Amino acid sequence: MTKTIAFWVPGIPRPGGSKRAFYNPRLGRAMIVDACSKNKEWRAAVAWAAKEVFSGTPLRCPLRVSFKFEFTRPASHFGTGKNSGYVRDSAPSYKTTKPDVTKLVRSTEDALTGILWVDDSQIVNQAAWKRYGDRNGCQIEVEYEEANSC
Repeated sequence: MTKTIAFWVPGIPRPGGSKRAFYNPRLGRAMIVDACSKNKEWRAAVAWAAKEVFSGTPLRCPLRVSFKFEFTRPASHFGTGKNSGYVRDSAPSYKTTKPDVTKLVRSTEDALTGILWVDDSQIVNQAAWKRYGDRNGCQIEVEYEEANSC
């Protein structure tokens, strides 16, 4: 029997996975840190939303996951004056600017590790979208077979 865990994460999706290295002369070694410090807020929002809908032990079975990232449109996509509430015909349909969808997925997967699943290597099928919407956030859906010793 297929089970689904679905939830919405409010907030501005942030990328993860990029690293920055620098040499620390006091310690005498290189330090590696996340290049995007703002992803801590996003990861916390993802973890909070997941804990609201799932309180069991992390799943240990094969998973199918979808991530639908939404971003609000910038003001330049809308008309002015009497057309201020309407999207311009020339506005793009899809968000093709940074951040890239693979880095958004990476930070979101990492936030769910230890909450929804033991390790993101359990994901055997994955889909991700990045689009403009009415609000910032991400719709996450996780499917698994209950009989697969989850």
